[in-house]
Amino acid sequence: MSLSITVNGEAKSIEAQQTVWAFLEGLQLDPKKVAVERNLEIVSKSLFKDVMLENGDQLEIVHFIGGG
Repeated sequence: MSLSITVNGEAKSIEAQQTVWAFLEGLQLDPKKVAVERNLEIVSKSLFKDVMLENGDQLEIVHFIGGG
């Protein structure tokens, strides 16, 4: 069963229910270097492996980029 979610304003379809952590890894993002807002609420990094994505979720993902 696929789920429909929105990521940074773009509609996406994912194959199955998965955790925020697994989704980020699937996008080849380091979960330790991003902030995630799910349905207008910040998801604590400590919960990335526990929070399951659900149909209709809206995510905003921001990655941190170092510089000097």
